[in-house]
Amino acid sequence: MSDWISSFVFFFAVIDPVGTLPVFIAVTAQHAEWQKRKIAILAVLVAAGILMFFLLAGQYLLETIGVPLSAFQVAGGVVLFLFALTMIFGEGKPEQEMEIVQEGHETAIFPLAVPSIASPGAMLAAVVLTDNYRFDPIHQVKTATAMLAVLGIVLLILLTANWIFRWIGNAGASIVSRVMGLILASVATTNVLLGIQQFFSV
Repeated sequence: MSDWISSFVFFFAVIDPVGTLPVFIAVTAQHAEWQKRKIAILAVLVAAGILMFFLLAGQYLLETIGVPLSAFQVAGGVVLFLFALTMIFGEGKPEQEMEIVQEGHETAIFPLAVPSIASPGAMLAAVVLTDNYRFDPIHQVKTATAMLAVLGIVLLILLTANWIFRWIGNAGASIVSRVMGLILASVATTNVLLGIQQFFSV
């Protein structure tokens, strides 16, 4: 159960469901309520498909091109750590992705499904948390269910976006994003240390 919770928290941090709210509001501002629901469902389904692909085939792709997972884990941890720093000290996820929306790319696929929900960090997490050499199939299934649970929360949040956003506003979404950044920085550091330990067999 503790492993499932850890995976859930990790995916919650990298996906940052609350941080997707302002993006969704901007993307769907001119749409009717039924269209907003359709966009939310489509975005989550596309993101789920992308993340499941990385979860199932990501490690095989790495091995095909000769990249050991330990190296990918260290590189991924560094990238996640830098991403976390931008969430904490720089522009939060809402501000970054709002800029993408303002450039006119207003579709359920971009920027909602990618990179808001299926973020680079989430793709890295899907690969690292299902390492075939560290985790058995049962653990990998649990990781998949944790990821899908987070995506379920994303869908719920998007379907109730107007009500939630009226309650927390831009400032609230930004605060949540920064808290998630702090959690993500801790997880990223752990991944780097585990990758180094695995690579050098210490």
